[in-house]
Amino acid sequence: MNQEFKEGKSIAKSSFEETKVDDGFVVLAYKNEASEVQNLVKEIDSDYIQFHFCVKGSSQFVFNEGRYRLNILEENSLLLYNPQRELPINLEINPHSWMVSILISIKKFHGLFSQEANYITFLSEDNRDKKYYKDGVISPSMAIVLNQIINYNLNQSIKSIYFKGKAYELLSLYFNRSEEADIEQCPFLVDETNVIKIRKAKDIIVARMAEPPSLQELADEIGLSLKKLKEGFKQIYGDSVFSFLFDYKMEVARKLLESGENNVNEVGHRVGYSTSSHFISAFKKKYGTTPKKYIMSLN
Repeated sequence: MNQEFKEGKSIAKSSFEETKVDDGFVVLAYKNEASEVQNLVKEIDSDYIQFHFCVKGSSQFVFNEGRYRLNILEENSLLLYNPQRELPINLEINPHSWMVSILISIKKFHGLFSQEANYITFLSEDNRDKKYYKDGVISPSMAIVLNQIINYNLNQSIKSIYFKGKAYELLSLYFNRSEEADIEQCPFLVDETNVIKIRKAKDIIVARMAEPPSLQELADEIGLSLKKLKEGFKQIYGDSVFSFLFDYKMEVARKLLESGENNVNEVGHRVGYSTSSHFISAFKKKYGTTPKKYIMSLN
C-alpha cells in the first residue's frame, strides 16, 4: 500500500500519521487544522476492508477520477469493501476536520471472529464477489476511542501497541451496536446466544474431524434447529459446515505432510479418510496435486 499526502502549505497543526499495528492491519489518522482542503491519496489492495470515521468537520471520498464523490460528515462512519476491484483512498479533508481510518485485510478481519482464519478462506464461492458499503453514526463510546487515537501524546515507543489496542476496541464497539443488529448489513451480527452455539458446533466438528457427526446430530447437540445451524454457520464462517470442515481437514493434512512426521496413509487416517485413495483424491481436489508430489515439491 502506497500513499502520498498533499498539502497546499506546510502547517504544523496539520498532520497525517500511518501506524502499522500488525500484519494486514493499519491505522491512519488525519488532522487538518489548516484553512484549506488537504488531500490524501493512498493505494489499497482489494483484499482490505476500510473503516473510516469522521471525528470532526467533514471530508469527501473521490472515486473514478472525480466522477463520483461521497461525503462523510462529523460523527459518521463508512465501511467500504469490494473484492472485485481495488478501492484506492482519494480523500479530500476539509479545513478543521479530523479523520481516523482502519484498514484491515479480510483474512485478519475474519481472524477476529474465528480462530480458524489460517485454515479457512473467509469468502465462500457464494460470497466471493459480495461488496460491502455501510454508513453509520459514531457512538459516544467510539468517539472517546477515536479522540484518543487522533490526539495521541504518549511515548512514541508504545504507540504501535497503544494503537493496536484502540483499533481492536474501536472495531468491537463498531460491531456491538445493538440498534444495527441486522444480518443483511453484517454477516457476523446474529443473536449472541446462537453465536455461542454455532461456535460450539465449529469446535465439535474440528475436534471430531476424523468422525464428525451428521448435520442433524450436530444441530441436536448444540440445541439449534437444522435450519438455524446451516444459516448461522454460513453467516459466521462464510461457508457451509462440511465445506468448512473439508477445507480445515485439507489444511491440517498439508501441515502434517510438511512436518514429515507421518506418511501419506497416516495423515489420511488422522483427518478421517479410511482409504489412502480417498484421501489422495480429496487432497488433489483441494490443491491440484497429490500428497506425494506435494511432499516432493518441498525438497
